[in-house]
Amino acid sequence: MLRSFNKLRYSTSTQVSLLAWVLTMFSLPILGWILGEDYLLRGLSVGVLVQVFTVLAILYQAWGLPRTFSVFILVAGLAYCAELLGVTTGLPFGKYHYTSILQPQLAGVPVLIPLAWMMMLPPAWAVAELITGASGRAISFLLVTALAFTAWDLFLDPQMVLWNFWHWDVSGPYFGIPLSNYLGWLLVSVFLSFIVKPKELPSGPLSLVYVLTLCLLAVGQGIFWQQPGPALIGFLVAGSIATLAFFRSKDVVVL
Repeated sequence: MLRSFNKLRYSTSTQVSLLAWVLTMFSLPILGWILGEDYLLRGLSVGVLVQVFTVLAILYQAWGLPRTFSVFILVAGLAYCAELLGVTTGLPFGKYHYTSILQPQLAGVPVLIPLAWMMMLPPAWAVAELITGASGRAISFLLVTALAFTAWDLFLDPQMVLWNFWHWDVSGPYFGIPLSNYLGWLLVSVFLSFIVKPKELPSGPLSLVYVLTLCLLAVGQGIFWQQPGPALIGFLVAGSIATLAFFRSKDVVVL
């Protein structure tokens, strides 16, 4: 039996993409052990692309192609602009720069990074909608979205710095990450959500992506990548948000 959130509907394409994404994530440490770091990095890029495809497949089923495509362009385009502003001026995240590892890059920003924003912002929308009962530009929805989205970076940033994907000019108190980074994530995620004004979300499948992501990151980072501190904190924060979303969901179904 699988207990899940309301609005739980899976098309065949969603099921296939979810399975492919989970299998890709499970294969990452195996690739690293057997084939070496180069293949691990390639697998990571593939994992991001598969998760983006999964999120887009879920949105496409609910919204159709025109709306899904327009949201993708908005989120990825504006996220790229935020990252470009960040590496150029240090605002709003703090001063940092990307290394040459993630390729291709456009003006010093890896193309993969805006796609990573796209793969996790809609799941954050979903849990925020379940918690608040609101969507669009409601203040409660925007604030919870920002918290749910930023919780992901409690895992991400320490791991990516460890893998030398980017560097902070000044080390900060959260495992070397400055707190300005998290303020930037909060601000940008609120801005993106305000611009997109997401409504009629397929909350069940997107929430499942959120839960699977936090579990995979907690296990991977805590066991395989040997960063138990960020793994535990990220799991507690993101897991608390996911748990609240589960219990605030009005129509839990059992399959």
